[in-house]
Amino acid sequence: MKVRGSHAVSLTTTPRSCKFDYSVFNLSNSPFPLSIPFPDAPVAELHDLFCKKLQQCCVLFDFLDCVADLKGKEIKRAALNELVESVATSRGVLIEPLYPEAIKMISVNIFRTLPPSENPEFDPEEDEPTLEASWPHLQLVYEFFLRFLESPDFQPSMAKRYVDQKFVLQLLELFDSEDPREREYLKTILHRVYGKLLGLRAYIRKQINNIFLRFIYETEHFNGVAELLEILGSIINGFALPLKSEHKQFLVRVLIPLHTAKSLSIFHAQLAYCVVQFMEKDATVTEYIIRGLLKYWPKTCTQKEVMFLGEIEEILDVIEPSQFIRVQEPLFKQISACISSPHFQVAERALYFWNNEYILSLIEENCQVILPLVFATLYRVSKEHWNQTIVSLIYNVLKTFMEMNSKLFDDLTASYKVEKQKEMKRERERTELWRGLEEQQERRLQTLGEASRNQKNLQERGESAQPSSPQTALPEHPDLDLSGAPSTT
Repeated sequence: MKVRGSHAVSLTTTPRSCKFDYSVFNLSNSPFPLSIPFPDAPVAELHDLFCKKLQQCCVLFDFLDCVADLKGKEIKRAALNELVESVATSRGVLIEPLYPEAIKMISVNIFRTLPPSENPEFDPEEDEPTLEASWPHLQLVYEFFLRFLESPDFQPSMAKRYVDQKFVLQLLELFDSEDPREREYLKTILHRVYGKLLGLRAYIRKQINNIFLRFIYETEHFNGVAELLEILGSIINGFALPLKSEHKQFLVRVLIPLHTAKSLSIFHAQLAYCVVQFMEKDATVTEYIIRGLLKYWPKTCTQKEVMFLGEIEEILDVIEPSQFIRVQEPLFKQISACISSPHFQVAERALYFWNNEYILSLIEENCQVILPLVFATLYRVSKEHWNQTIVSLIYNVLKTFMEMNSKLFDDLTASYKVEKQKEMKRERERTELWRGLEEQQERRLQTLGEASRNQKNLQERGESAQPSSPQTALPEHPDLDLSGAPSTT
């Protein structure tokens, strides 16, 4: 994995020339002796020491030079470890004056402008991500933030003064980091913020909505889509019933269109989970979901088709029979098209639906509707498909249908054969018609060829009757013969 250099020095705009001033950890100017660990500090000085350590940890280092300021980097790492240990194990440490200092230290360390990717054509599935070089410190800052939020002493009423909308927006922007370790911490931290600071919930949902819309319709690039969807899965699970129109709009306008993304494979599992969570919360959204998936069904990408079929199976696993009836016709038309796909993985994934007991029971209850939709495809593909595994699966499906409703199966078999004979007759008539047209065209061409040759022969005869070279015209004279002999008259 590649390693990226340290981030910018300060949360505020800092002149380039000041960067290395802030990057040097100057022990002589240190406001307190960092060597004093928390357990050895007097109780009366504990809060003051905690505050000073927070201030000292606001100093940043340049990790582009891996051998510079090694002692200072190690001292800061030890101080961060002490802060993490203290907030995780000690009670009564988080008093009100420490909240602004803690949030300031966190902000200074984690908020920075993410640099552009070193690989403009970065593919998360194929390429190694660029890791954050300052992770030895950054990880401890994130760990401190997480323990801070999970501490029994944490007071949301105090924290909300400092963890505000601006802070949350900057936190969400960090989800675009290429480093998966950072995104994993951010996911857990944002989930804790959402759970503890109730006043920020609507704002967080709105900003995630904006990130997704920008991803779908503008940039088509955001590294943290999977992590944000994972958070949303938990949020959706906690929605109150009946669902607000805001939540239904988010499903229809954001989650369903997310299926069109080129990088769907990276976050499809989390997206499918969110969709199923919506269905389990409110069955009435089922039709919107399935019709939305059918609308955005991939036409040329077989990998995405397999993913869509997997998601459809997850949906059918929890669908209510009354909702299944509403979507069975368009759904099984699409499944029939997938069965006839020349790509064996698409056909195989569609045929696996008949291995699911619950889906099979739904098909059996609605056999009169579903069997006519898929029978012709099953019968035809069983005779034509190149892959023997697909042929075997189709025979199993046909056998299942025959056991479900033998009369309907026989009727469809007979009608299929009649229709096949009619089709063959039409094909023969079409072939004969084309043959007649081709013969007629050939005769016409022969006639035109003969006419052209005759015309050419006439032209040649006319040219041969004329003098071979042009002569000077002679004036007409009644006493002269054109042959040169005098007239006898």
